[in-house]
Formats: sequence, structure tokens, C-alpha cells
Amino acid sequence: MTTTIYHNPDCSNSRGALAILRERGIEPVIVEYLKTPLGPDQLAVLAAALKAQAGDAWPGLVEGMLRAKEKVFAELNLADADDAALLDAAAAHPILLNRPIVTTAKGTKLCRPPELVKDIL
Repeated sequence: MTTTIYHNPDCSNSRGALAILRERGIEPVIVEYLKTPLGPDQLAVLAAALKAQAGDAWPGLVEGMLRAKEKVFAELNLADADDAALLDAAAAHPILLNRPIVTTAKGTKLCRPPELVKDIL
């Protein structure tokens, strides 16, 4: 299986996870989601993979996948939004997607801090 990183090169955590992958000899598929936003369906698949990896520890979309501290989160009044509205908002405003998210053969994980990527290698 291909390793994929949903990456923002301006983010130190994202750069750190990418560096760890490369140190391990893994050259992942890099999805710069700010340049190539994911649609709601793609985000739903990613959320399901994160939830499957986290199991009972899954905190939900807001804490498990999104950046609630982004200005647009408050502007769109997303605090009480349902999952469909959150996914639509993240598709329309990709800055809401937290990073880095890494997918390997062993699962999908939000890697903040970047060392968490080692859990799925």
C-alpha cells in the first residue's frame, strides 16, 4: 500500500512527519490539500479511516480532524454543526483540515506531534 501524507509545507508538524517518513526510506504521496482541496466525500473517507484507527478514543471530527481555532471555523458558526456540515465546510475551506494526516498500510493518523507517525509505520 502507498503511504500518503495530507501536507501543508508551511506547517512544522507536517514537515516533521514528512521528514520522519523520509528518514525511514518512505517517499509518500504528498497531497498538498490547500492546493488540491479534497471534496466532502473524500474527507468523509479520511474521517472514517481516522475513526477506525482511533477506535473508542475517536474524539469526533472537530478534535480528530479539523482546526477549530481557525478564524473561518467561528465565522461559519461550526461549533454545533453536524458532520455533514463540517465536511462541507472543510471542502470549501481546506485550511480547516488539520495536518498532517498520514495513511499507511497500518492505518491513518493525525500526526500532531509528528512523532505519532511512527505508530503507523
